[in-house]
Amino acid sequence: MTDIAPRATRVVTSTGGRRRHRGGGPRAGTIVAFVTPFFLPFVLFYLVPVGYAIWQSFLVVRRTGGQYGTSYTTFGGFEQYTKVFQNDEFWSSIGRIGLFGVVQVPVMLFVALVMALLLDTPLLKLKAFFRITAFMPYAVPGVIAAIMWSYLYSPQISPLVDGLKSVGLHPDFLGPGAVLWSAANVSTWLWTGYNMLIMFSALQSIPQELYEAAKLDGASNWTIAWQIKVPIIAPSIILTTVFSIIGTLQLYAEPAVLRQISSNISSTYTPNMLAYAVASGNNYQQAAAISVVIAVITFVLSFGFMRLTSKKAGL
Repeated sequence: MTDIAPRATRVVTSTGGRRRHRGGGPRAGTIVAFVTPFFLPFVLFYLVPVGYAIWQSFLVVRRTGGQYGTSYTTFGGFEQYTKVFQNDEFWSSIGRIGLFGVVQVPVMLFVALVMALLLDTPLLKLKAFFRITAFMPYAVPGVIAAIMWSYLYSPQISPLVDGLKSVGLHPDFLGPGAVLWSAANVSTWLWTGYNMLIMFSALQSIPQELYEAAKLDGASNWTIAWQIKVPIIAPSIILTTVFSIIGTLQLYAEPAVLRQISSNISSTYTPNMLAYAVASGNNYQQAAAISVVIAVITFVLSFGFMRLTSKKAGL
């Protein structure tokens, strides 16, 4: 009798152990089946092109027998990167895009934040209508948006320009001092609703009891918005800022379209346009080096901003 209980315990333990071993933990085949649909395209269409671009950036084209000799490709070390950093057009494009980002990103995110706070207030009616209306520009492809705005900027056919002229104003949206901000306006119109939706989603996750407690303490809607809501959704604001930094350094569609109607935008106006122009001249190695430098600058700025703001926000 004394041996029955320990024996039963051993049986139950061993059986349960076998069941946990058989049923517990996912099998390797299941893991592979779930990971492969993501991992395979990620490797083929991201890691492989990035690796190939990095390899190309270390190559140079030489010629045997002078200028008209036979060309061959060989390893050149950091020669292409040296040319990039010595290229005045590259630094001009970086400075131009830096000015673009310093002005456009804060303005866009501030407008998105104000729109998100307005949509979250109980005083606003028809919230669904305004939310869809604000998000609608994001559904328009960037090239189509740039074409539409180029029509509004054109001094020959634009009803906007004609309307401003009728009240005594003579705007030159495509002039040398305004064309950069015309492109910034297109980007702001296109992406404000997207950023607003991210912030608004974060606002919706805040418990309503917090607002009720603040009102009982005498807080106004303005105080609740800027001293309670904004600090709580700081991670979302940081996230949208990082996305905006990345998008700014990748700016291409808006100035490329406006270039068709403005002589004040060159083929090297932005870093991406410069890389495309160099690649169009069959200098793929130089274009690869420019692309790698742009990628490194994007990573340093976005990651550095995220680390800096996360520490200050205590995240």
